[in-house]
Amino acid sequence: MAQSGGSATTWVVGGGIAMVIVPLIMMVGVGGGDDAAAEGSGVGGGLNDGSVPAQYLPWVLKAGAECDAIKPAVIAAQIEAESGWNPNAKSPVGAEGLSQFMPETWKSWGRDDDGNGSASPYDPGDAIMAQGRYDCDLVERVERYKKAGKASGETLDLALAAYNAGPGAVEQYGGIPPYTETQNYVARIKSLIPKYESVDDPPGEIPEGQRMAMPLPGDPIVTSPYGMRMHPTLHVRKLHTGIDLAAPAGTPFMAARDGKVTFAGWSNGYGNRVVISHGTINGKKVTTTYNHMMAISVSVGQQVKVGQRVGAVGSTGFSTGPHAHFEVTENGQYVDPAPWLGLK
Repeated sequence: MAQSGGSATTWVVGGGIAMVIVPLIMMVGVGGGDDAAAEGSGVGGGLNDGSVPAQYLPWVLKAGAECDAIKPAVIAAQIEAESGWNPNAKSPVGAEGLSQFMPETWKSWGRDDDGNGSASPYDPGDAIMAQGRYDCDLVERVERYKKAGKASGETLDLALAAYNAGPGAVEQYGGIPPYTETQNYVARIKSLIPKYESVDDPPGEIPEGQRMAMPLPGDPIVTSPYGMRMHPTLHVRKLHTGIDLAAPAGTPFMAARDGKVTFAGWSNGYGNRVVISHGTINGKKVTTTYNHMMAISVSVGQQVKVGQRVGAVGSTGFSTGPHAHFEVTENGQYVDPAPWLGLK
């Protein structure tokens, strides 16, 4: 819900649109690693084909060019979270239109961008462009807070929080306000960005001496290795079928080797999961799996290259916080991924 001024004291979930949001715990954690039964700042500028309704696409692209920090995928994800792409939406507290502007905020940011003779939050073009302008203004505000030592955190996260709760609340609390609705709002939009974002991942390669590339950027820390352990959510001793790598929510989770996607969807304890077949290597059929993701970027049957994004790190399924749970199987049996990644 777009609003201005000080901290918000009354809000409706999803910016005025009733919805169920599963909270994402914003910390690095460890996950179940096996199914109970078996067990992004840096947003790109493009949009996935067909992800945005055609009638709104030109406006989303235009609004996403207002400033560098707010790309079209952010605009689109925000609209889905705010109104579910319903241009006639109105919340119980009075937020209006596709982008859910409160009347007072609309007075400051609304213009007749579509040239039909009136500036209305119910005109999609007017609403989307006002959203882009307001988002960019909030980016500038939270950047000033950060430079003055009045707030800390990722600029995009703080701007989204300010859109929902008001910039005064971000300043008051020195970051994302401790409001469940606002925290869920930021997490919801961050989880939706990969759905809309078109990312041209740079060509990846398997480092010399390794059989697979690290599935995360950089050199992540292993927070839980492969092997027997006390399960962190089921509280029973069992095999941890992969390795956990430290990564914040939204970090790109990438294919460790060329292959074909054989599964992409929900899998109980694994949450959002992708399985990639890499064919036969040294006489054994090899697969990798990518688990607990907040969003999936590939589909079954798709051919992927090493380093290609398959989803975004999250905390779905049996997990105590965002992290990357990565597995390798040989002939259907889980094996330690560490040797494949050159960690042993």
